[in-house]
Amino acid sequence: MSFSDAQAQASEKKNRSGPGIGAQIQRLGRFMSAMIMPNIGAFVAWGLITALFIEAGWINKIAEMFNGAPNQSVMDWTASIAVIVGPMITYLLPLLIGYTGGKLVYDTRGAVIGAVATTGVIVGSDVPMFLGAMIIGPFAAWLLKIVEGSWSGKVKPGFEMLIDNFSLGTIGAVLAILGKIIIGPIVSKGVELAGEGVDFLVENSLLPFASVVVEPAKVLFLNNAINHGVFTPLGTAEAENTGKSLLFMIESNPGPGLGILLAFMFFGPRMLKAAAPGASVIHFFGGIHEVYFPFVLAKPKLIAAAILGGMTGVLVGVMFNGGLVAPPSPGSIFAWIAFTPPGWTNYLVMFSQVILATAVSFIVAAFLMGFGREARREDGADDAAAEAQVTETASA
Repeated sequence: MSFSDAQAQASEKKNRSGPGIGAQIQRLGRFMSAMIMPNIGAFVAWGLITALFIEAGWINKIAEMFNGAPNQSVMDWTASIAVIVGPMITYLLPLLIGYTGGKLVYDTRGAVIGAVATTGVIVGSDVPMFLGAMIIGPFAAWLLKIVEGSWSGKVKPGFEMLIDNFSLGTIGAVLAILGKIIIGPIVSKGVELAGEGVDFLVENSLLPFASVVVEPAKVLFLNNAINHGVFTPLGTAEAENTGKSLLFMIESNPGPGLGILLAFMFFGPRMLKAAAPGASVIHFFGGIHEVYFPFVLAKPKLIAAAILGGMTGVLVGVMFNGGLVAPPSPGSIFAWIAFTPPGWTNYLVMFSQVILATAVSFIVAAFLMGFGREARREDGADDAAAEAQVTETASA
């Protein structure tokens, strides 16, 4: 290692451990990453089930291609399996995040109370509560740790389990109730404000800037609320008059997500690099954008790549009169092709929107990840920690 590299690593270590705002943001980002990364596999599993078995999924589309019409028996079979999709995104995935966040703070007991508190947040909102889980899971574990620390070593022998179970149960119940009453309405209000912001941009011909609202909202799993609650009604009205609408292309463009996943494939840390190829296929061809959201949550600064990629796609559509005839659902490249109006110019504009959005988000994401330098440092730190743990275990 050269002197300059050693100096850079020392500077980075100092920044992460210092008291400044930059260090605090870095610590927060690393903590969020630690909540998301262990659960990437669960998101991929949900994405596969969704892409294959929903009504607009691969299996039904393939059956329709071979039969020339929708196959009712196949649709009934896929529908019987697609019932898994809703509970997984509504309950399983937020609970896993809340559990993991709690465990990071207070080990197994923190994980348990994190899951309990997350349940209250889930039932208090109509949208997937990933953000709520990332907040209340660690907070519940931290509160339990503080409370139990106040009487640590003071409980008479034989009563420890009784006290511990009642403390976790009582605090968990209170936080679950508060999560339902407080966090649910706050998130619902956030969705409403996001919709109003998008409406303002549409009405004032500032469509490219809609990505500033849309892309962060997507990463927080509010994509369906914005797409179906704002863009679909407005776009449908416009398409009835003009035959197509650019509003159908703002949220559903698979380009920004694909660019970010490609950046992870080439420059991401080891764990995310291994998951990125499969997620890319599910995202781009299956239209399940949710599979790339955890990658951005693991490195929140990459939201800039999503925003700039989305703005690029919308700008191309504005400049060259792009648009689709109906809302693509799910937002795969196949759906975009199917809903593009006839005419080679329309297809040229559509592919340009996707390709340029992918290129911009890829370049920005690669730059923000230091073209692999950041990943190499993270992988090196993980290897050193694993080696130290093995050495400690062997010596014990």
